[in-house]
Amino acid sequence: MEFLDYAFMQRALIAAVLIGVTAPAVGIYLVQRRQAIMGDGIGHVALTGVALGFLTGANPVWTAVAVASLGAILMELIRWYGKTRGDLALAMLFYGGMAGGVLLINLAPGGSNANLTTYLFGSITTVSQEDVVAITGLAAFVVLVTIGLRRQLFAVCQDEEFARVTGLPVRLLNLLLAVTAAVTVTVAMRVVGLLLVSALMVIPVAAAQQATRGFAMTLALAVGIGVTVTLSGTVYSYYEDVPPGATIVVLAIGVFGVITALAAPLARRRARRAEGPRESCTLDSGAAPGRRSAEDDVRVQPG
Repeated sequence: MEFLDYAFMQRALIAAVLIGVTAPAVGIYLVQRRQAIMGDGIGHVALTGVALGFLTGANPVWTAVAVASLGAILMELIRWYGKTRGDLALAMLFYGGMAGGVLLINLAPGGSNANLTTYLFGSITTVSQEDVVAITGLAAFVVLVTIGLRRQLFAVCQDEEFARVTGLPVRLLNLLLAVTAAVTVTVAMRVVGLLLVSALMVIPVAAAQQATRGFAMTLALAVGIGVTVTLSGTVYSYYEDVPPGATIVVLAIGVFGVITALAAPLARRRARRAEGPRESCTLDSGAAPGRRSAEDDVRVQPG
């Protein structure tokens, strides 16, 4: 446990816990809406925000939050009004965000593509005290939205039309979820990187779905998996000198594989147990086994 004696590891572990909580907390709604790839698209747009921070001398985390949030709102507007041309518009937005980041970083004084590496692939051990403060504030916002509005967000993600009929502000909630996803991407970029952040938002949720049924249990297990893999990946990268972001994602995939392997036999066993009572009910007490009586085929309603 000597790694706890170093200030940079203390900051890294704090950031790892915050990302482990926030990424699955947002990801569960994106998976529910079948928008698992949205985090990857926001990551492309956030790259322009990072480069803008280098260009203006501001903290890249805050500029990335602003640009990514604007990009997420544009994505939601395209989803509403884009119709058949929406996929093309989204592709232009994603690629434009990546190209804008590369262009702006080279315009920054002393800037080069190498400055983007830590944001593309993550570098949790270089997190500064200022970054920790920013990540903590942003993570608090994400938790407040995803937990405090979980019933409303779940209703919107499950069935927008039903949510609209019940009086929920569907478009406002969709925009809020998009901004929250953008904030989560920028929070996680220092841990797993903009190119891998979508994996941490989706894989823990996918793993939890293999072993749970209810929304609350899935969310709790997904957050538990997220915290476990981020902490484990950070500590392992300290001892083995390997990239922390890639290590965290590989660990998450490994957890998904283990849970899937363990959950499949249990699911088959539950299915067999559920089929047993049904089969016993189909046998009429007065008929020979294997034969169906006339009453089995036709039900006579009284009167």
